[in-house]
Amino acid sequence: MTNQDEGLKREIGVWGLVSNSINIIVGAGIFLIPVIVFERLGTGSILAFIICGILMMLIMLSFAEIGTRITKTGGAYSYIEEAFGKYAGFLTTNIFIFGASVMANAAVANGLADTLAYFFPIFTMQWVRILLFFLIFSGLAYLNVKGISKAMSLVKFVTIAKLSPLILIILFGWIYMKPANLVWTFTPTLSDVGEMSLILIFAFVGAETALNVGGEIKNPKKTIPKGIILSILAVVLLYTSIQITAQGILGNELLDFRSAPLAEVAMRMIGPIGATIVIIGASFSMFGNLSGMTLNMPRVLYAAARDNVVPIKPLAHIHSKYATPNVSIIVYAAMGFIFAVTGEFKELAILSSVSYLVIYLGVVLAVIKFRHTNGTQSIDTYHTPGGYIIPAISVIVIIWLFTNLAWAEVKAMLIFIGILTLIYFAIQLLKRNIKKI
Repeated sequence: MTNQDEGLKREIGVWGLVSNSINIIVGAGIFLIPVIVFERLGTGSILAFIICGILMMLIMLSFAEIGTRITKTGGAYSYIEEAFGKYAGFLTTNIFIFGASVMANAAVANGLADTLAYFFPIFTMQWVRILLFFLIFSGLAYLNVKGISKAMSLVKFVTIAKLSPLILIILFGWIYMKPANLVWTFTPTLSDVGEMSLILIFAFVGAETALNVGGEIKNPKKTIPKGIILSILAVVLLYTSIQITAQGILGNELLDFRSAPLAEVAMRMIGPIGATIVIIGASFSMFGNLSGMTLNMPRVLYAAARDNVVPIKPLAHIHSKYATPNVSIIVYAAMGFIFAVTGEFKELAILSSVSYLVIYLGVVLAVIKFRHTNGTQSIDTYHTPGGYIIPAISVIVIIWLFTNLAWAEVKAMLIFIGILTLIYFAIQLLKRNIKKI
């Protein structure tokens, strides 16, 4: 087991990990996805949420196991790099940054614009959306270059602001539900569920990101499995309850409120005040997600440049006054802006989900490799019950999800991996030639 002392204090306990995971997972998705899923699956939507939650739990159990075996900071990158070497680590870093993170940021930015459009139709106009995206990403870049104090206080505030309206809807929504709206009238096919799972994955991802602080989690063997399992269970319960409430109150009318379905739910419950609360909560949730990603992910880009994983030295520049990786922050924010302008929530969410699935597959295969080469000898490592059964099922599930992708999406990912492969070996060749000189 890799348990390096990185000079960091192990202070994060079970509930700290749970709150961190939930804060990352609950972003833009749940405020917009109910109507997207209902459009395809109708009254069978609830089943899709439950199935996707179970699938994510299987995958996260692999993260729980390998997270107690390799407890240094770095999360999925560290797991895959240690299992399969620098080439795999290079692919993971770039797929995570450019595929998963940037695409997710762009999707969330579009989700924020769609939500604001519920009250302010001007946000449906393309030039207004572009201006909004520019202000968001340039503002976040500016704040992050200068540094943000009291970050944890901001995270706690955003978490309360995003969860409060959702919990209120669940607690009081049953009063306004119509039983007829929940009558099962459509059983989705396996193909239907698979296609929608690619969207739902976007709403569930994030628990693995909380393990990036592996070097600061105390008693990893107990904390990581409990934290991961509890956070996924809590999110599945939250999402399923929200979907039941939305369907129960709106029924087929859910399709008439694509930009902000939960705002309309709150409107039906307590009038304009309710809708306003949800819009504010959703906006805080999405902005908090963007702020957190813009704070954390440029550091990965900076580290990759510092370690020559990404051969662009300016990305490793540190601001002389603010001591922040200013070039990486600006580049990351610029990429988020470009993708936000050129894409829409649904397609960006799918592309982000594809990137996450590639990373998930790498982590599950790493678990299988470590089990094969090292067995289960370490008493300090959590071992998922059933031997190879859960990792094997996870591999099958991920491959099944891949089969539901459109060929254009598969081709785009293969081209991306091909380009990264060429870049990696070009870098290695250049390094060897420099050594000979």
